[in-house]
Amino acid sequence: MPEHVGAALRRLVRARAQARCEYCQTPEAYATQALSVEHILPLSKHGSTSADNLALSCQGCNNHKFTRTRALDPVTELTVALYNPRRQIWSDHFAWLPDARRLIGISPSGRATVETLRLNRSGLMGLRQALIALGVHP
Repeated sequence: MPEHVGAALRRLVRARAQARCEYCQTPEAYATQALSVEHILPLSKHGSTSADNLALSCQGCNNHKFTRTRALDPVTELTVALYNPRRQIWSDHFAWLPDARRLIGISPSGRATVETLRLNRSGLMGLRQALIALGVHP
């Protein structure tokens, strides 16, 4: 049975993430569904419901990540750890292409995360285009 994430812990996670998905950077204010608090190391893999193991995630990223913690880097073809927002700095692993619609991985972890979480899903690309027009992305 999943552990309940209390209201105070949810507020902390949301504030720390500045109300953005910590993977694809979608702002909660423009997401089609509420962002969720996800376990970076899933409970099924002995992760805990503690601030240092929780991240704010959009439904798409959360669903694609599921219980994965490792994935194949498409460049090196080695299995690497997925990006961990509590232990790593986003800009060390990801960058926006010049049009700011597409996200690329700039490290093995970043590349594996882009592929596994499908961080350039068509819906996200469309949302990013609209947010660029509004002047709120990236």
